[in-house]
Amino acid sequence: MDEIQKRILEEVADLHTVPEGAYNIRANGKMAARNTTANIDIISKEDGSGIDIRIRPGTKKESVHIPVVLSESGLKETVYNDFYIGEDSDVVIVAGCGISNCGSQDSEHDGVHRFYVGKNAKVRYVEKHYGEGDGRGKRILNPVTEVYMEEGSSVEMEMVQIKGVDSTQRKTVAELAAGARLVVRERLLTHGSQNAVSDYLVNLNGENASADVVSRSVAQDESYQKFDSRIVGNAPCSGHTECDAIIMGNARILAVPQLEANDIDAALIHEAAIGKIAGEQIIKLMTLGLTEEEAEAQIINGFLK
Repeated sequence: MDEIQKRILEEVADLHTVPEGAYNIRANGKMAARNTTANIDIISKEDGSGIDIRIRPGTKKESVHIPVVLSESGLKETVYNDFYIGEDSDVVIVAGCGISNCGSQDSEHDGVHRFYVGKNAKVRYVEKHYGEGDGRGKRILNPVTEVYMEEGSSVEMEMVQIKGVDSTQRKTVAELAAGARLVVRERLLTHGSQNAVSDYLVNLNGENASADVVSRSVAQDESYQKFDSRIVGNAPCSGHTECDAIIMGNARILAVPQLEANDIDAALIHEAAIGKIAGEQIIKLMTLGLTEEEAEAQIINGFLK
């Protein structure tokens, strides 16, 4: 990997050296490095379109890193990664994609991640997207995430896109059995003429299944965002979805929280708030010696943590 790819890897996966545990690093459409463990196996799909990650039942305190980096202008790819998480596991999965495009052609990575989570398994999933480059070519990321959760399983997802992605269509679908628990925390910033669409569909199919889907975002300049979150209660369950957004400049934001109750004991809540930064917040920080731009940056950083 060259220095550009290494720098992008730090941005999307917080990797400064080769990670411990299992990993698969993809660079410019090819495998750059891979490691497996006694409990976690990574297998290339026969058609070359992605990988299968198999985690043995009972695996505890292990991690999997599967970052993707693109530094070649004009490269477009679609990758399918399937995760099979065994019963009673407790693992961390770190994904993400970074694109450096200094050319005139668009670069695009579309990743389809499917999670099959066994009974009583626990998964923490971190996905970060990042873009950079001074070329005219766009940086495009279209992730699809599918989560199939068996009884008593738990998945916590951190979905982050803070810089440099020109266009993104983010789609997440989850199916929860009895007692399963899903928590999603999305953080998103757009600027310039960027656009970002987040689409969530969560089906609570079993008794005592629960979901908490929360997005925090900032839209600056001429950018556009859409947050479309639908929670469907098909059993006695609980669900909550929330969009909290700051709008700046000439940006546009559309929030579409949706609830569908198909059971009398489905308890579902939605919230949405869009507004600008309060003037008194900026003034207060400016009295501490910050410029107006520095004050805005501090507020945004705090909001997106």
